[in-house]
Amino acid sequence: MLLDKLVKKRVASFEKEILQKYYTEVETMYAKMRGWRHDYRHHIQTMKVHAANGEYEEIVKYLDMLDEDLTNVETVIKTGNRMTDAILNSKLSLAAERGIRVKAETKIPVALSVSELDLCIIIGNLLDNAIEACMELPQEERLIRIYMEMKGNYLYLALTNTAGGKKKKSFQTTKGEGHGFGLARADAIVKKYGGYITRASEDEAFSTEVLLPQ
Repeated sequence: MLLDKLVKKRVASFEKEILQKYYTEVETMYAKMRGWRHDYRHHIQTMKVHAANGEYEEIVKYLDMLDEDLTNVETVIKTGNRMTDAILNSKLSLAAERGIRVKAETKIPVALSVSELDLCIIIGNLLDNAIEACMELPQEERLIRIYMEMKGNYLYLALTNTAGGKKKKSFQTTKGEGHGFGLARADAIVKKYGGYITRASEDEAFSTEVLLPQ
């Protein structure tokens, strides 16, 4: 009984901590977007000045700079599920900041029985693990692929990332107990909903597949 209470207390503490972390990440991303929109008029005025002075090369340079800046803050994924959009875009924004290429194809056209918190924990932990694995590689080799869609009555999620060598059979992260606990919580949540999760490791890539009932 005491052990059960301790486990429940640890799970509750972990979920509170991870939710606060994800909330901070999402807020940071949205703050960047709001900041860019706020500066939009200033950017227009600057380019007008360059145009009035015939400084067309400066306009091109300025547009290139804005294009790069906007790429780092714009919301690029729209699944149809607002909470999923928020966590995916915040994590993939972090990946981009770390020089990780991302290829994503996601679509969730229906309401899910999985709670937003549980879905947040699953996706967030899988992406955290993928980002960490990629950071062990040279920048040109860092890549994450994520695919989400409905397959019948199940939400199907497939995530693959490049990795520096074959992982251990336990598939636990090397980044410490907290991260390993996060993956264990993701597994427990999938099991709670009667879903399925599988992992596979090759010499240069690591992949996870998840099926969650609608």
